Amino acid sequence: MRLGPLTLSSNLFLSPLAGYTNLPMRLTVRELGGLGFATTDLVNARSLIERNPTALKLVASAPGDRPWAVQLFGAVPEEMRDAAVICQELGADAVDINMGCPVKKVVKIGGGSAMMTELDKTAALVRGMIAAVKIPVTAKMRLGWDDQNLTAPDLARTLEDAGVAAVFVHGRTRAQGFAGQVNLAGIRSVVQAVKSIPVIGNGDVTTPEAARHMMAETGCTGVSIGRGAFYDPWIFKRTDHLLRTGELLPEPSFEERVRVLRIHFERYVEFYGEAHGARLFRRVAPWYARRFGPAKPFKQAILGITSRADFERALAEYFVWRARFCDDSGRLLPLYQPGPMVASFMRDPDDPVFARESIPVPKGPVENW
Repeated sequence: MRLGPLTLSSNLFLSPLAGYTNLPMRLTVRELGGLGFATTDLVNARSLIERNPTALKLVASAPGDRPWAVQLFGAVPEEMRDAAVICQELGADAVDINMGCPVKKVVKIGGGSAMMTELDKTAALVRGMIAAVKIPVTAKMRLGWDDQNLTAPDLARTLEDAGVAAVFVHGRTRAQGFAGQVNLAGIRSVVQAVKSIPVIGNGDVTTPEAARHMMAETGCTGVSIGRGAFYDPWIFKRTDHLLRTGELLPEPSFEERVRVLRIHFERYVEFYGEAHGARLFRRVAPWYARRFGPAKPFKQAILGITSRADFERALAEYFVWRARFCDDSGRLLPLYQPGPMVASFMRDPDDPVFARESIPVPKGPVENW
């Protein structure tokens, strides 16, 4: 697949997820294979111009993090232009404009999904960014503000005329937030609206089969995976293999999950410092544990870690506990199959059925996010 002048190793993309798709995450997923392109967490253009330390941390990269894009949000043309130049100076391979975030703090300044409501104004902003940099500029959008305003096809045509290299489409409206199911027909309408630029589909891709289904149903050139990558960091490798060969690779073993969990944790510690990195990792480790089989003791212990020693202690205690109830694949031993004799502490609803849940999003009506 090509993205402007870039030739990608696959047509699979890591979507930006606020608070999650940091450098440790991107490096870890890349090493597992199959990922063609990754984007940073969204960053406020003005904060980047002001060299805010938090903003600079969000856009931090490393030699192993290639190819990559910085995702910007904002509504002031001059700020978005200048921030794009900074991204280019930082070595980014592309700049992505967030036109899809439904969260109030982004929308209220005219960024995110608000950019889908004023096409001419948005097009002018985009043209200014494209003129200022030599790297590709892309855009991430939703289907529209709500079901009565499905502006994505018109916006995609407008952006293509303005010169964007690709568009990413989340198959929900801003009003939906993350509720309901992704609208594949809506993504297909965007694919049909453009002349030649790639359209990358996004939303509800939590398995390799779901990625293949999205491409077949919409005609999109590639798939961008966000929450599904936290549920299963191997999803890019397994999806790429499925798309190339038609063969579905087996799920990783428990030992492999623990190996990658440790690598991911160590990167957090190196990137954020031991105490802060350990605290931040408290919300990452439970996603791995969802595929461990029964894991409630580990999830409880991990919420209190503040150091490498705490992390290793939580793992060691869990290994001892787990060995009494599970085989090597993580399935309950026959003696402990679900029934009246199974203790309640083993009946963690996340296990062993592997229920697919979402990364937490703001509560209440979307208007209050």
